[in-house]
Amino acid sequence: MPILEFQHVSKVYNNTTKALEDISFSIEEGEFVSVIGPSGAGKSTILRCVNRLIDATEGKIIYDGQNVMELNKRELRKVRTKTGMIFQHYNLVDRLSVVENVLHGKLGQKSTISGVAGHYSEEEKEQAFAILEELGLAEQAYKRCDALSGGQKQRVGIARAIMQQPKLILCDEPIASLDPKASKTIMDHLAQINRTKKITCIVNLHQVDVAMKYSERILGVAAGKIVFDGTPAELTQEKIHTIYQSSDQDLIIDMQGE
Repeated sequence: MPILEFQHVSKVYNNTTKALEDISFSIEEGEFVSVIGPSGAGKSTILRCVNRLIDATEGKIIYDGQNVMELNKRELRKVRTKTGMIFQHYNLVDRLSVVENVLHGKLGQKSTISGVAGHYSEEEKEQAFAILEELGLAEQAYKRCDALSGGQKQRVGIARAIMQQPKLILCDEPIASLDPKASKTIMDHLAQINRTKKITCIVNLHQVDVAMKYSERILGVAAGKIVFDGTPAELTQEKIHTIYQSSDQDLIIDMQGE
């Protein structure tokens, strides 16, 4: 049974703008899937519909056996606790320390009073430090997040997501704001997490070459529709052209052979 399934999902904004049109696909547990396509194609909308940061207009979204579109607030909160989210602009609390931001990954599993008071067990604190060690951030644990580089901030975002012990991590343009070296570090960490912790990863990317290097499977989105669903080996120049409606991506795929 797939961990995630979109069945004829559409999203219309303001009754006029079609962001998604009759999208259907399924993702198996443990897959590493990249979603590529031009800006405005609907990549972010797909991810945000999974945990209902955005509500789809039509269709079904089955996640871990539940139709998330039918859940009440309490049920939705449970779904969100098992769904990590990594954002392009990090979404951290800059005035707090690295380890405090990581511990925020547990907030969805706590009562409102415990969350506001910042009550964390010793076991949770040890877990946070272990994750920071894995991600090469142990020495930064007590630094404020606004003192970190972009790549370090994104690693904190990954650590916060892992802290949730999720079944699925959604990554919305996680390397769009980073330089190539930091981007490689982030993608290497995501691939390792997927491989060693068996956490399903869906990653929105602008970079076709990165998608081809790291993914088992690629979804190509254009104008709110899935126009490609296959392996990196199946992503030909012609199919890239179909996704982007341009030959500008030719240079990117040519780099693979260098």
